[in-house]
Amino acid sequence: MAAAFKTVEPLEYYRRFLKENCRPDGRELGEFRTTTVNIGSITTADGSALVKLGNTTVICGVKAELAAPAVDSANKGYIVPNVELPSLCAERFRSGPPGEEAQAASQFIADVIENSQMIVKEDLCIANGKLAWVLYCDIICLDYDGNLLDASVFALLAALKNVQLPLVTINEETGLSEVNLKQKNPLIIRKHPVATSFAVFDDTLLIVDPTAEEEDLATGTVTIVTDEEGRLCSVHKPVHLSTGTISKHLEVEKLASVN
Repeated sequence: MAAAFKTVEPLEYYRRFLKENCRPDGRELGEFRTTTVNIGSITTADGSALVKLGNTTVICGVKAELAAPAVDSANKGYIVPNVELPSLCAERFRSGPPGEEAQAASQFIADVIENSQMIVKEDLCIANGKLAWVLYCDIICLDYDGNLLDASVFALLAALKNVQLPLVTINEETGLSEVNLKQKNPLIIRKHPVATSFAVFDDTLLIVDPTAEEEDLATGTVTIVTDEEGRLCSVHKPVHLSTGTISKHLEVEKLASVN
């Protein structure tokens, strides 16, 4: 009977649970799913991490290459994030060029990197105007069950902390770069951003770490990114939400960081 009601009236089915401050999967409204992380999952990458957030599984691989800095940023390196949502991770995604959701996720990750200053691009410069590191950060969703952004930020940070870059110098006589693979150093991670996503039901009720089903039924979603000092780094809301709703999200996030 319950299964039939859920099929016919999925939103009303959820509302009955939400009124009791719980969800169909047994979680409380402010309860996250179990999260696990596996560091160094890709041996061919310079750094990698696999993160499971409930059934959502994301892997991030970082590949480091050398390149000349841009003319207008002679003392900076590059960080190039890319989020992929292949058809194998969920039926809602299709093969081919990146869809709108994947592009939005890639831009979100780029904004988090820039706004949080987790890595300062000047730290990636080897020789001013001559040589710098390029970090290609590929984030691939292997299994999608909601809350892609939280898992992606977690996987990105874990993968970057796993990176070991060889010592690179420029020979003054030849002008060529010399790479010492025997001497490697970790990246300088200056900030540790954490993303927290909420689904909003009926414009008032907040649910943390939504599943794919909850995202589909919700009025909207919002993701708030803060660093270890509680500083707000980014707010991502795909659809319009009122200022009051956003403020309530921020209060919840502040309480979560304290607890």
